Amino acid sequence: MKKILSAMVAASALLSLAACKTAGPDYRTPPVLTGEAPAPELSDNGPAFTSQPLPDHWWQLYRDPALDALVEKALVHNTDLRSAAANLARALALLGAADARRLPETSLSVNPTYGQQSADAVGAPQALDPGPVYKAGEMISYDFDLFGRLKRGVEAQDANAGAALAALDLARVNVAAQTTLAYVDSCSANLRIAVQKEAIGRAQQNLDVTQRRFAAGITGRNDVVRARTLLRQTEASLPPLLTDRRSTLLRLATLTGDLPENEPSAAAACTEPPILADPIPTGDGRALLRRRPDVREAERRLAQSIAQIGVQAADLYPSISLGASIGTTATKIEDIVRDRAFRWSIGPLLTWTFPNRSVARAQLAAANSQAEARLADFDGTVLTALRETETSMARLAQDLDRAEDLRLAEEDAALAARNVRRLYKGGVAGFLDVLDAERTLIQSKTELASARAQVATDQVRVFEALGGGWRDAPAIIRKPLTPVIQQP
Repeated sequence: MKKILSAMVAASALLSLAACKTAGPDYRTPPVLTGEAPAPELSDNGPAFTSQPLPDHWWQLYRDPALDALVEKALVHNTDLRSAAANLARALALLGAADARRLPETSLSVNPTYGQQSADAVGAPQALDPGPVYKAGEMISYDFDLFGRLKRGVEAQDANAGAALAALDLARVNVAAQTTLAYVDSCSANLRIAVQKEAIGRAQQNLDVTQRRFAAGITGRNDVVRARTLLRQTEASLPPLLTDRRSTLLRLATLTGDLPENEPSAAAACTEPPILADPIPTGDGRALLRRRPDVREAERRLAQSIAQIGVQAADLYPSISLGASIGTTATKIEDIVRDRAFRWSIGPLLTWTFPNRSVARAQLAAANSQAEARLADFDGTVLTALRETETSMARLAQDLDRAEDLRLAEEDAALAARNVRRLYKGGVAGFLDVLDAERTLIQSKTELASARAQVATDQVRVFEALGGGWRDAPAIIRKPLTPVIQQP
């Protein structure tokens, strides 16, 4: 056995001296992420934003315990996260397999049979009679990976695992944003429902007053018809709002991994959409790109494709491995460990697809083209990240101004409606003036409620574009993931 090990060590030393450079290009992180290239700057969109770093759990800025509980629940039970966590576990297993291929491979065999054994095989002086034959052997092989095929394979799987982790982080960002957005939509629906019910009550009040005036002979039947028409039109706007709220609650239940009947009561009870009064922390452009999981996933896919070029390039060169075997053959159990029963061998194994290397060259060309495509994808992802962030910030800034204008308009409409009702009661104004003022007030309140809902939605979209909320994503893998529907 010592002879075998000595021979393997000597052969390893000789082959190591003959080792060549790893095939394929070495990967370099894109300069936009390393600081070698100028960092993109985010536009100044006014006092609604600050350059302070974005906190990991941005939804806690709302200081809403109900929202915090829903987001944390979604981050544990959401089905998209469970799927992404499983994909990451698979990628890590593939990385482990690729790394294990760089280790020596061994096999052990034990083969007891019955038959007539050659006398030479066991060192006997004469022919043997039929009887039991015991064979045992072990083989060891080691791939020297002279041209880096295995090394590049590990690099490719490592990048693939990094991309899977980034995909999990991206799923976490989306789940946190979508859960917050569903909560905002539910609260906004409740606000619009409340505004609509208030408008219905006001229209009903106008109809009651008009009917009393008609009964007293003060006004005509047309005024009663107009007041009833306004009431019915206002009532007709309520059912769609109720449907929207129901749909939002079902969406929120799905995001948190619940069945439809388990609607979150906290979201059903809130009456005001959460809106941050403080400026939103955005950080700078380089921090944005480093934080966005989709950018990191695209970067890891690029690294994987670069490593794959090396894998394909190594196929153009020979593959050399060292193999050794040791075995024994005997006709008696007690003879199986005797020196004369042993056999061993050692030697290199050379594999090379030569002279026909067309397939390897074609696969190398395909790998290069794939890398070019992944580079374009990375550049596109960076541009998309910047565009989404700039767009969401600009939209929020504009919608904040719009909401303020609508708030002032609603105050003016309420003042005008009060004045017209007072004039109508004094006989100075006609009912058409009252009807027009009431319609204007209802429209102003409805538009203001929608504007507030849009501002709340815009804020969540900004946080989503900033890519916050994934930094403790690996903890998801360590937590037990309980399926929603239990199997019998």
